[in-house]
Amino acid sequence: MDSRRDFLMAAGLGAVSTLAFTSSSSAQQPTVEPWDPGTGKKVRVGIIGAENSHSRNFGRVFNIENRFPGVKAVAIWGETDAFAEFSAKEGQIPKIVKRQEELLGLIDALIIDHRHAKYHVEAARPFIEAGIPLFMDKPFSYRYAEGRDLLELARTNGTPVTSMSTAGYGPIVDDVAAQVRGLDEIFSIVTTGRSDIHSKYGGVFFYGIHVVERLFKVFGDEVEMVRATRHGSHTTAQFKYLNGHLATAILEKGYKSNIRELYCVTPQGMIEIAPRIDVDNSMYCYADIVRMFQTGWEPRTHDAILRPIAALEAIERSIQTEDWERLPS
Repeated sequence: MDSRRDFLMAAGLGAVSTLAFTSSSSAQQPTVEPWDPGTGKKVRVGIIGAENSHSRNFGRVFNIENRFPGVKAVAIWGETDAFAEFSAKEGQIPKIVKRQEELLGLIDALIIDHRHAKYHVEAARPFIEAGIPLFMDKPFSYRYAEGRDLLELARTNGTPVTSMSTAGYGPIVDDVAAQVRGLDEIFSIVTTGRSDIHSKYGGVFFYGIHVVERLFKVFGDEVEMVRATRHGSHTTAQFKYLNGHLATAILEKGYKSNIRELYCVTPQGMIEIAPRIDVDNSMYCYADIVRMFQTGWEPRTHDAILRPIAALEAIERSIQTEDWERLPS
């Protein structure tokens, strides 16, 4: 890359909406706007999936802490009776349904929260057809083609849909991206994060979505090919960018889930880029999900949702071939 301007254009990084900067210097501390509690419009939210803590967290934020006036989680479907009962109790969600379709007519918006993304698309389709705004927990889908077709259905029906990782969305990663944009010249990026390629919840997709979404937000998503290298339980993935850059992701099963490091390789050596702000990033994600439920505004483009899925699918193939694999399109 010949210049910082070329890098910015190739990376396709947009404006940082939640941060205000007085200088491009990484020494400057950004100011952060508070998260938006919404319009107050009443929204009855249903949840499909109770196997992990996310369903309970939505119940806590909406029902117990009342962070978003008017928004309540009113019903939940669980993979087992025990999962549903536990999440309903912990999140004070008043109704448990036995069949997912029972939510139709009870809710104004839907959250789908399976641990394995292979169940997401089938669960979402009837609600998208019914025009019910949908937040799909990440990964959006387990296959790029299925996700693409589902988003096309959403466009056809005019149904607002989004999906996001707290590692790749919000003011903390916006700050990291802004610092990267402030560097004069970058050769490549190295990032780290947790992932288990043998996970029963979709292999590299489970937790790997955090690493890829963060990388793409910071360095852009114009990736042509990926290649995975593994040795025992250790895995790395390289990303070949159309602009000639390389990025490397170190995917470690043993990493704690909140460890996400990022280093830029520059003419001056390797520089760690760390957030300069300390906020509850998840609340900004909740806020934009609520904004979509209340107004129909989608916080991410459909392409931004799909590109990480395409990359993970290619990484999954490369884990087997240990060769360069093209992203599906």
